[in-house]
Amino acid sequence: MRARIIKAAVLVACCGAIASCAQPAGPQAGSEQGSHAAGQAAPAAAAPVRHLTAKAAPPSRAARRTPTPSASGTATPAGPGPVKTAPNAVSLRPGSILGVYNGTVPRSYSLVNSFARKVRLRPNVVMYFSAWGDRFRTGFASVARRHGAVPFVELEPYTVSLQSIAAGQQDAYLRSYANAVRSFGDPVLISFGHEMNGFWYRWGYTHTSPSVFRSAWRHIVTVFRRAGASNVRWLWVVNGLAPGESPIREWWPGADYVSWVAMDGYYVRRSQTFGSVFGPTIRAVRRLTSKPVLIAEVGIGPAAGKASKVPGLFAGVRAAHLLGFVYYDKAQHGDAYHQNWQIDYDWSAIAAFRRSIKRYFG
Repeated sequence: MRARIIKAAVLVACCGAIASCAQPAGPQAGSEQGSHAAGQAAPAAAAPVRHLTAKAAPPSRAARRTPTPSASGTATPAGPGPVKTAPNAVSLRPGSILGVYNGTVPRSYSLVNSFARKVRLRPNVVMYFSAWGDRFRTGFASVARRHGAVPFVELEPYTVSLQSIAAGQQDAYLRSYANAVRSFGDPVLISFGHEMNGFWYRWGYTHTSPSVFRSAWRHIVTVFRRAGASNVRWLWVVNGLAPGESPIREWWPGADYVSWVAMDGYYVRRSQTFGSVFGPTIRAVRRLTSKPVLIAEVGIGPAAGKASKVPGLFAGVRAAHLLGFVYYDKAQHGDAYHQNWQIDYDWSAIAAFRRSIKRYFG
């Protein structure tokens, strides 16, 4: 994105960079602040997504082609269709990941199921944000596993200093978390201190030195490895490059401590393309490492034209040989950087997702 400084200034003014802010902080971020308290209830297992097979005679070919108007007046894609299963999320095959985040996870899987029915593909990665001190959501991870998805946890150290993590003062919590992840057994994606190259989080640029961040990252990975949590893939997540941010190289903890590299970026204007949103960051990452690359957060706002940008997002991921993307499927209401990213009731965007999925996951 461009004009990211404006977004950061708005966030600092509105949120004061505090954990209680419910908007995504950072010029291009889509993450939640302080909305993942440790006292949340365990996730409820929603009814599984089923292949939609009608027992009655199927509608005629003409009826399938004819869209029906939705409540908003937008054409609704007509006709039931099967909900496919995405490939194995940790296969490292380019273009194999379609992930999702929404505001109900990890408490519930219901909106993930709804998203799957709308786009006709079960997401194979489901992300949630975890405040420091929260336990690993084994119940949610188990539900995700039953639906063919890998849980993706964004650890956010709002309440502790990175110095204390690097010094081993948080090891009791880290060992407990690592033991829970190890006991779960199946793959888990974990990121720590995402978008550290921006200045809107307390663990990032202007708040914490890159050397302390690198030390804290390495220490966390070391604690997990000593606990035997070998099922973790470590995702180093940067914000898309923008003026006023810190060079990502300064925050790189080293190839031995990173499994995948990931980036966050959002479409906020019609003039934007996959190349303008993600191109500079992809090139910078490729100069830094040959690790697999994932888009950890992406949303398309109404001002950018959701349906028009979806095909380019899928095509760009495939052309750049990225693993895939995690869609930020949540409605926000604010400035240009806090738009309604949700596609659930935008039928033209849903139709674009279906066409793109058929082409790239078919």
